[in-house]
Formats: sequence, C-alpha cells, structure tokens
Amino acid sequence: MVWETRGEWRRKVSVATGLPFSRVRVLKRLLDAPLTLKQLADMTDSDAPATTVAVNALEDRGLVERHPHPDNRRAKLVSITPAGRKLVDLAHRSVRDEAPTAVRELSKTDLAHLRRIIERINRE
Repeated sequence: MVWETRGEWRRKVSVATGLPFSRVRVLKRLLDAPLTLKQLADMTDSDAPATTVAVNALEDRGLVERHPHPDNRRAKLVSITPAGRKLVDLAHRSVRDEAPTAVRELSKTDLAHLRRIIERINRE
C-alpha cells in the first residue's frame, strides 16, 4: 500500500533534485557508508547493469566517487560526495514525507497495533 501511494512523493523528490528517483535512492543508500555496486544493486532491487548506469551518471555529476575496495581488488567502493549529501539534504528539506492518508487517519490504538505487527514482521 505504501509503495502504491508514493508516486507523487517520488515525483516531487525528482523535481527538487533534478534526478530520477532511482538515482536519489542510490544516493540515500550511500549516506551511511560506501558500498560496492553489487551491494547497491541488492539494496535498490536493481540489476548490475542498471546500477552501473546510475552510478556512472551520478559520478558524472560529481555526486558519487569510486575507490578501490581495501579487501577485494576486483571490486570498487562507491561513496557519496559532499555534493551528493547536499542534494539528499535538499530533498529531505524541501519535500515533506507524509504517511499515506489511510495511515494518517488511523486511531492511536490502530497505529499501536500496526507498529507491533511491523516490528514482529521485521524480527522474522
């Protein structure tokens, strides 16, 4: 349900950043730590060629950088640049991320039940 109601929010993020949402999603995944292309592909539910295209485009804009992997000479780590962080921050500041209307209208009791259900699912 959440995914199906996020189209307008994704569109606003794309307008604010000037990037397709899929590329903003790559940047957000890199906020905590550098990742390999394989890790990025897995985390974004994308295939390796599409992830490579996205990273190439982000690198061309100076939003990410590739570095040698310290433990695997065949792999590269992708990290976000200060400009990439600034763009993600712009998206966070300029586009309000609200829950879908149906969720916002739930009672406190229903929200508590929903929270417990989601926590239970996440534990499994």
